[in-house]
Amino acid sequence: MATKKITFDPDSGVPYGANLTIYGGANFNAHFEVVDTSGAAFNFTGWTASSQMVKSIGAGATTVADATFNIGFTSAYDGKFISSLTAAATTSYYLSEGRYMYNILVSSGTTTYNLVNGNVLVYEQISSPPS
Repeated sequence: MATKKITFDPDSGVPYGANLTIYGGANFNAHFEVVDTSGAAFNFTGWTASSQMVKSIGAGATTVADATFNIGFTSAYDGKFISSLTAAATTSYYLSEGRYMYNILVSSGTTTYNLVNGNVLVYEQISSPPS
């Protein structure tokens, strides 16, 4: 998957929208490169990140705990991070086919920002690789 370059303005309060596709039974990786409003790399040194994914929004929505993205800074100084799931986590046992909503939150100290959100389309695994 290509790197998604996003602009982050902490003062705007508006997350960047990015839709993702996950294929069941396969490793999933989405790379992000974050810049500030002047186009310079956003420095995430000392920041933390987390993610939530839900099957639907509104009353009764449930978090998909076994399929929540792992978020890791690949170069915090350069504003680069990756959102990932293992092949085991994308199997239909943990993550059924359908549409989900997700967000990625970043925190500095006690302040949390909604950095990215969007839809995730999950395709069920058709066949298993040979063992």
